[in-house]
Amino acid sequence: MRSLRIAACQLNLQVGDLEGNSEKIIAAYRKAEAESADIAVFTELAVCGYPPEDLLLKSAFVEEVQKTLMMISSEVNSCVAVIGLVSGEEAAADPVRRTSNSAAVCANGEIYGVYNKRALPDYGVFDEERYFSPGEGIPPIFAIHGVNVGVTICEDIWLPDGVVGELAANGAQIILNLNASPYEQGKMLTRKDVLQQRVKESEVPIVYVNQVGGQDELIFDGGSMAIEAGGNCIARAPQFEEIVMIFDIEPAQKNTSESVIEVPLESKEYHPTKDELVKTLSSPLEPFPEIWEALCLATRDYLRKSNFTDVVVGLSGGIDSAIVAAIASDALGPEHVHTVALPSRFSSTHSIEDAASLAENLGCDHKVIPIEQAHTAFLETLAESFLNLPEDTTEENLQSRIRGTLLMALSNKFSWLVLTTGNKSELAVGYSTLYGDTAGAFAVIKDLWKTQIYDLALWKNSEAGKEIIPISIIEKPPSAELRPDQRDEDSLPPYEVLDELLREIVEEDKVVSQLIQEGYEPEMVRHISRLVDVAEYKRRQSPIGPKISSKAFGRDRRIPIVNAYQSDSQ
Repeated sequence: MRSLRIAACQLNLQVGDLEGNSEKIIAAYRKAEAESADIAVFTELAVCGYPPEDLLLKSAFVEEVQKTLMMISSEVNSCVAVIGLVSGEEAAADPVRRTSNSAAVCANGEIYGVYNKRALPDYGVFDEERYFSPGEGIPPIFAIHGVNVGVTICEDIWLPDGVVGELAANGAQIILNLNASPYEQGKMLTRKDVLQQRVKESEVPIVYVNQVGGQDELIFDGGSMAIEAGGNCIARAPQFEEIVMIFDIEPAQKNTSESVIEVPLESKEYHPTKDELVKTLSSPLEPFPEIWEALCLATRDYLRKSNFTDVVVGLSGGIDSAIVAAIASDALGPEHVHTVALPSRFSSTHSIEDAASLAENLGCDHKVIPIEQAHTAFLETLAESFLNLPEDTTEENLQSRIRGTLLMALSNKFSWLVLTTGNKSELAVGYSTLYGDTAGAFAVIKDLWKTQIYDLALWKNSEAGKEIIPISIIEKPPSAELRPDQRDEDSLPPYEVLDELLREIVEEDKVVSQLIQEGYEPEMVRHISRLVDVAEYKRRQSPIGPKISSKAFGRDRRIPIVNAYQSDSQ
């Protein structure tokens, strides 16, 4: 029994772009074919992109996906292609569970069989039970060049004593796993651990192929890999890059099964040994470069896939807007990033200078548009209505809303997408102005705590070997500069304390009584928990942003806006 040459096709596909996706799939297939691959493996729902969400409720969309697969399969020759798609002939007849998340095995211009995903995740960002019926019956095994090949899809591989074990017991000698596994910090190592567990249980090698790219809030980081029967990782693709990774892998020495679908193929006269291959065994990125690359990919793809080329960022002279502008510059090129300082009567001279220095360091186009005239006009317009009332956050928030209006005006005029600059700490406690600094299209650092942002800025300067982000921005006390001598810590605990507490509340779902038992100061816990609760309505109206943590605001965390639960009494 010989080894199989596998092409792991780690592609950046777009939801709904059936024509573009099919072109990419066919181009990758041609590359695999040219490299004498036996099997080209594509990712979960590769034909339509992942996640298609309620596009799946459109019967015409599902039919177009299946027609597209037929077209792709007609281009497939003796190199077998395993391709993810939406399938189900009875789609229109069942309005509740109309489709299956499937993988088609194609060769010789035909489709030889289809595997339907069994494990449908419905936690976190996943909602697959809303759309798909789980696969049933004995999972198919395909005989390819004398090797019994089993196919699984994403969540199937995460479950012990599941379909992997069933395939192995039925005679599978290698298992292909198609994925659309979203990124979060540290997940590469978790995936490897899971794969090695399944290999240990089944004694069968596993090829894991993951997609790459940004899709709304989700980031797909690739990192496709192959684990041999002994548990060693013999091939691993880089993160955040498109690649067709080609490698040879030895099938398990198992008794063959008679219950297989034969894929008739001509024997190849020449099959180069694995020593002739260029080995790909990329190491996972370190934490800070991994986060940076993830956010750059998310930002670049959000623009590219939405048909925008340029962005505009309001620079306050603070750390948050500085990080957003730096990420955008790396993602898009500085020539596509336009920064704007919008000083008010409370803006410090050093903040205006710091914003200009940052833009110069990045090489971005930079403007200064003072808002004093507009601010005065608003105050005068409201003077009669506010007569004899003291100034408060109302007047402060006017400044932020003026800035939001001006940034949106620039966006409308020049087709520049507005990137917002709020971080996870601020979003958690509502330290933002609705229709002000929340106005925009994409919230790049929405899932980064404030303390992470400082660490990321220091790393960026160190990695560049120079000050990209001026040290004066990093060292200055954080302030919204909406009133004289304002500091964030006037209203909030120090971020080192606040972020630790917020992680417990937001990511660990702990309530007041639990946090007090853990030793947190009771009044601080009650105050911060209350701020998190009442800010939910703001968060629902804020722009989407890329998920990089185990639990991000957005589709990953679903708290009712109107709810009367009081965690302090429990």
